[in-house]
Amino acid sequence: MRALQMKAPTSQPFPFGPFNSAIQRRWKKPADTAQTRLENRTRDSQLDKLTANLKRLATVLQLQHLISKRRGPHVSVQIMSRWKNIVGLNVDMGQLLRKYPHIFEVFTHPVKRNQCCRVSRRMEDLMLQEEAAVKECELEAVRRLKKLLMMSVSGTLRVHALWLIRRELGLPESFRDSILAKYYDDFKLVDLETVELVRRDEDLGVAQVEIWREREYREKWLSEFETKYAFPINLPTGFKIESGFREKLKNWQRLQYLKPYERKEVVRVRTCGGIERFEKRAVGILHELLSLTTEKMVEVERLSHFRRDFCMEVNVRELLLKHPGIFYISTRGNTQMVFLREAYRRGCLTEPNPVYVVRRKMLDLLLLGRRHSRELHIESKEESDNVVGDEDVGVPRDGDWVIPILDNFDDNLCEISDSSVEELSDYSENKISRNEHKFEG
Repeated sequence: MRALQMKAPTSQPFPFGPFNSAIQRRWKKPADTAQTRLENRTRDSQLDKLTANLKRLATVLQLQHLISKRRGPHVSVQIMSRWKNIVGLNVDMGQLLRKYPHIFEVFTHPVKRNQCCRVSRRMEDLMLQEEAAVKECELEAVRRLKKLLMMSVSGTLRVHALWLIRRELGLPESFRDSILAKYYDDFKLVDLETVELVRRDEDLGVAQVEIWREREYREKWLSEFETKYAFPINLPTGFKIESGFREKLKNWQRLQYLKPYERKEVVRVRTCGGIERFEKRAVGILHELLSLTTEKMVEVERLSHFRRDFCMEVNVRELLLKHPGIFYISTRGNTQMVFLREAYRRGCLTEPNPVYVVRRKMLDLLLLGRRHSRELHIESKEESDNVVGDEDVGVPRDGDWVIPILDNFDDNLCEISDSSVEELSDYSENKISRNEHKFEG
């Protein structure tokens, strides 16, 4: 009976035997997606380090904004510890404040005897300088905004999308009232969330890459065929050039495409080379958008808000990763920041502007850390006696309306007291004269 019983099936679907020895096992190809390309890309250590430092600066500026909303000039550290979730900190608030003594001043309140914090004078001066620089470059910001609207297919953009990159464009916090309402000859609010360009200025319809092409054509004596549709390529250090890469890059540089400010026929994707031309047009739009920013960088997530307006129906992150010589994506600080490679050298902007210079000073003040902090302790000791006197200066309080009433009450009381003294003196004189008459009688 045991011989007749069938054997249990093995775990292998096709066990090795004489009839299936020629069967080969197929292995899956490694996945080639945007995420794998992002992980396997050639990294730029200087831009990665800059991204990490800018993330710290953004946290510090967010804390400064929360402190400015408070009533007094300083805030207790206990209250600031509740802002950890708002700012996104994973360390103790007191440890963070003491890490940057050139930005935050931590002291003991002379009356309440608790730990308080205020923004240093140097940081406040830099904030005022940034506001002055933004106001000074207002016409330049208007020019950037007009060029963005000219790149739009419909000539309109959403105000929320502009608000997300207001700092990158050098726009003030309330640009809706200070710029859109002020320059009503150039901009028009269709509704509360859409801004439209009133008229196009063809003089502004020249992309930044066109200036580079003209310079390459004149200085390097290159042919027009080589430079008419080319982009500046700066491959990162350590980039592995595979076979056939140079030939593909050369053909792509010569490929014609619809430029960002041109308004011609829509690119047909299904035609010969239509997909490559469509993607190259999207590369040109992203290149021009990054060229219009003050620091030549922006978060990848915020670029997706302009896809429909600029007619870029592509995966933006995958498109950026396809061209490592033009763009670079950094993932430091839990954010994906895209840089324009041609605009940076050794982690600094090659052509700085006033707004970038002030923000770079803020970053340098942040990078000082605890160095050269001995002078700060001497200044804080000299100013510690004036903390109570300077508290809530010029800020109206809840009981301020009582003070004029008390002042009037004091004046009336003085008048009453003077009159009462005169009446008492007259009364005493009359009483003395009566007593004299009685004594004589």
